[in-house]
Amino acid sequence: MSDTFSTPQISTVQAHDADEHAHNLTDWEQSYDQVTRGAFHGVLTELKMPQMQIFREHTSQALRQSCCVWPQAFWFGIPNLASTQSLPVTDKVRINGRQGHSDAIMVRPGNCEFELLTPTHYTVYGIVVKTDSLQAAADRMHCVIDWQKLAKTEVLHVSDASRHACLQLLGQLSSSENKPLDSHTSQTVAGANADEESVILTVLSMLDSGEVDCAVSNSFMRRRRIVAQARDYVLERKDRLTSVVELCECLHVSRRTLQYCFEDVLGMSPIQYLRIIRLNGARRELREPVSKVRKVSDVAADWGFGHLSQFANDYRKLFGQTPSECLHQHPH
Repeated sequence: MSDTFSTPQISTVQAHDADEHAHNLTDWEQSYDQVTRGAFHGVLTELKMPQMQIFREHTSQALRQSCCVWPQAFWFGIPNLASTQSLPVTDKVRINGRQGHSDAIMVRPGNCEFELLTPTHYTVYGIVVKTDSLQAAADRMHCVIDWQKLAKTEVLHVSDASRHACLQLLGQLSSSENKPLDSHTSQTVAGANADEESVILTVLSMLDSGEVDCAVSNSFMRRRRIVAQARDYVLERKDRLTSVVELCECLHVSRRTLQYCFEDVLGMSPIQYLRIIRLNGARRELREPVSKVRKVSDVAADWGFGHLSQFANDYRKLFGQTPSECLHQHPH
């Protein structure tokens, strides 16, 4: 964990690129792929304290997120229900392919990569707390945490009252009202300690009364493996277009099975997903420092786009700007 956590501090930053936004969260290893069409806007308010990290994240477009929390900690993700209640089931947030329900809080241990699929106009509150701090508080409160079971789960079911209390507390702590964007405001150590204690007690209450959901069927685990293998296969051969037929042959599955795996785990078809990861890969390359980038046509070829005009058209539809415009912008 970064040394900057030793000084309590709240900051708010904005980003207009999904992957840039991913890197704004301190000490996480992340990569975001934009899924839905249009210009991206992300806002991240982050409160860093000695024993934990609290954040509020809002993203305007649907995303596929590859995430990894800093070691020796646990992350608890609490979606803001107001941003998801009106969505159809297929557009709900997914963690490692599992759809989130209204009573679900997402949980993952540190130093363990996981995948999120988030819908448009999505807001989530996050708590990352040091494992030893949570254990020390549990000892004081005579609570028992099954760490092995917690590390294996992705979903914790809690009561509406517990969720509401947690969201209310996090909303108060992450409030940046009357503070300019991109500002950094320090807290007193005493105040931070009191806030940390309140958050830890709230987390312990949810762990004590909630239900850890580790149930994942073997068939669903197989579908996740097939999707992961398909993604790896495409990225290893990114300079050429991989067809669905080729994927089926190399993975030894039927076209119907591949389609079902992608729809069940990602909520989209293989063709949609393959196009999205290639377009996002090209965008990352275009956003590198100008000295490292050649021409738009070279980047398009690197990601298997044989027709430059079609690439430019697909790129503009997804990101709201042309590849040339992106190339000539300096990343922040």
